[in-house]
Amino acid sequence: EAVDEGTIGKIVVPEGTEGVAVNQVIALLLEEGEDAAALKDAGGAKPAPAPDGGKMATAGAPGEGASPSTTPPAEDRAKEYGQGPATLPVKGEGAAKEGQQGRAKGDGAAVGDLPGGPLPEAKGSDGKRLFASPLAKRLAQMEGIDLAAVQGTGPHGRIVKADVLKAKEAGGAKAKPQAAPEAGKPAAEAPQPAAAPIAPAASIAPPQAPHEEIKLSNMRKTIAKRLAEAKREIPHFYLTVDVELDELLAMRKQFNARDGADYKLSVNDFVIKAVAAAMKRKPDVNAMWGGDKVYQLKEIDVAVAVAIEGGLITPIIRRADQKGLATLSNEMKDLAKRARDGKLKPEEYQGGGFSVSNLGMYGIREFSAVINPPQSCILAVGAGEQRAVVKNGAVAVATVMSCTLSVDHRVVDGALGAEWLAEFKKLIEDPLALLL
Repeated sequence: EAVDEGTIGKIVVPEGTEGVAVNQVIALLLEEGEDAAALKDAGGAKPAPAPDGGKMATAGAPGEGASPSTTPPAEDRAKEYGQGPATLPVKGEGAAKEGQQGRAKGDGAAVGDLPGGPLPEAKGSDGKRLFASPLAKRLAQMEGIDLAAVQGTGPHGRIVKADVLKAKEAGGAKAKPQAAPEAGKPAAEAPQPAAAPIAPAASIAPPQAPHEEIKLSNMRKTIAKRLAEAKREIPHFYLTVDVELDELLAMRKQFNARDGADYKLSVNDFVIKAVAAAMKRKPDVNAMWGGDKVYQLKEIDVAVAVAIEGGLITPIIRRADQKGLATLSNEMKDLAKRARDGKLKPEEYQGGGFSVSNLGMYGIREFSAVINPPQSCILAVGAGEQRAVVKNGAVAVATVMSCTLSVDHRVVDGALGAEWLAEFKKLIEDPLALLL
């Protein structure tokens, strides 16, 4: 993913490479007016062979890592521009092949001569972040040009290669050399190296029975890491309640039978609405653990688990308490469809203050879900089924659904969790209250 639109001219980091540093160059883009010949004589080290036999591909392929826990820097920058990550088309005949080398047009510097490794974050004199293309940053680093003194002409004032070259020709905007420490004063401590990543657990010996090894996708790695951490670090406790659905089902049938209705309500739509309404009645549940503090959220955003190929994702209904059932239903259907198609924007699945996981459509009677950190609660919803119940001293048949609330005891105590679940039960069993 990249913040610039363009054509890939050369792939630097092969597919499957692990441990790629943030801001490290993974590919070179051709700017407008350039073609693959611009990289004909590019110098620099050859990329390491790919682990699967040298097959090359862009890093961060779609579908790999669509998890609420990861936000690539490119996406962060794209959001600040008000855009999604750019799509990078690859030209068939004109795309440069691995091993081709060339010189960027008009800059007098070989692409391979540019400084390698992760790019430092560009900041102005006021400490605010400067937006510049990776190529502009490397040219500025090589030429000793202070980006804070360069006027950007790219989108939203972004500094591009041409701006750096113009500053170089003008002979100004030189970066200030760091002053030597005064006599008698100790030099500032050198920055400490980043802590080494925790070594993965030892691989489990393969089974003796015939088997196939399936390489983990980035999404599956993230799911495994986050949920293992959640069960290890979050003190879960569980509360289960049975709710009767007959009045809700009758109301749903009546709404869906209306002529010209542009919606089709599901039981899950009522569940999401009831979750939001119960959170409004018990706002202390809408909180997150912050280590030495608790963050009380001011808006009610409900994340809903959606199964997708290779894993799951939790698109979010923002301000769910302020939306009617029809609006909420249509929005949820759109989010779920785009989630399965891999077309969600990061801001559509990152965040949320409460999660809902519904396995009722599979006939699951009840289950306990793992909390999605840093949230403090998740509601597991089972199937509605006919059960014998006692009403006014007589046995009757009712459609009953079991719901289990998983709670982070660091944030929500048992009594508060029980109070919230009681409010949820009232709203489901008296669905007219959801319309008020």
